[in-house]
Amino acid sequence: MLEMLRQKTVCTAASMRGKALHCGQEISVTLRPAPPDAGVVFNRIDVKRAKPIEAVAHNVVDTSRATTLGFDDLRVATVEHLLSALRGLGVDNVYVDVDGPELPAGDGSSATYVELIKRAGLQPQAAARRIAVLRKTIEVRDGDKWARLSPSSRFTVDCRIDFEHPLIGEQRLQVDFTDTSYEREVAGARTFAFFHEVEWLRSQGLAQGGSLDNCIVIDGDHILNTDGLRYADEFVRHKVLDVVGDLALYRPPLICKMTCHKTGHELHRKLIQALIADDEACTVVVPRAARSLTRIGVHLPDWAPASAPLAA
Repeated sequence: MLEMLRQKTVCTAASMRGKALHCGQEISVTLRPAPPDAGVVFNRIDVKRAKPIEAVAHNVVDTSRATTLGFDDLRVATVEHLLSALRGLGVDNVYVDVDGPELPAGDGSSATYVELIKRAGLQPQAAARRIAVLRKTIEVRDGDKWARLSPSSRFTVDCRIDFEHPLIGEQRLQVDFTDTSYEREVAGARTFAFFHEVEWLRSQGLAQGGSLDNCIVIDGDHILNTDGLRYADEFVRHKVLDVVGDLALYRPPLICKMTCHKTGHELHRKLIQALIADDEACTVVVPRAARSLTRIGVHLPDWAPASAPLAA
């Protein structure tokens, strides 16, 4: 339990290279140790004198088909899978060096990044974690789509999707990360697309690097990937993966219940903005002993969300 109360970084640098989903470029990414309270910081090493890009909500500049961070003309796209893996494995502070405008897609899930983090190793740090405990309900809506944060003693995601397609339909998954392994139950779920959308996506400059190696592709009433699905409900599991990654943009990390229906990156962004705008929504605590959490009724997941100074 004491281990959960300490911030963590990676032990050593670790790198991977792969094709980016949307821009289609071959791009390298390296994780490096960072000091306490640094948070997750992206560095575009291919751009001279580029300023670091912090993984915080006010740096979100685009949410079309992925979450993109940046400012001015500097961008790092499709960050949600790495952020999800970092949160899922309890990495609080890390420098992320990337030599292109988008992160590699890996296999379309966060499993590739989980393996990268495990290769780098985890190093506990002396600094205590800050935790944001939600005290009131925050909700945003867009037509029949909605997302809600509710007070809870545990970090839980309750996600529902509804596609008018026989292979997906309506799916719901509730994950209590206090009792559930992120790596086993969520990390392997891949992104998905419909074959009839691919031509349009590419005409918009998206999915240039998309393939059956990094995406589940649905054509008519069958899945084109020869290995089929990894989970019977892989589609909704991937949405949970995205939720964890997008919520990582709020700092300190939240202990709450996230309930969402037919949401995506843009509605997640609006939900975080609504949370930031309400000064009374959260109480920030710095537990220095397990009993201090018990007193306020908080149960941390074994992966303990990332921590950093209050910023978003």
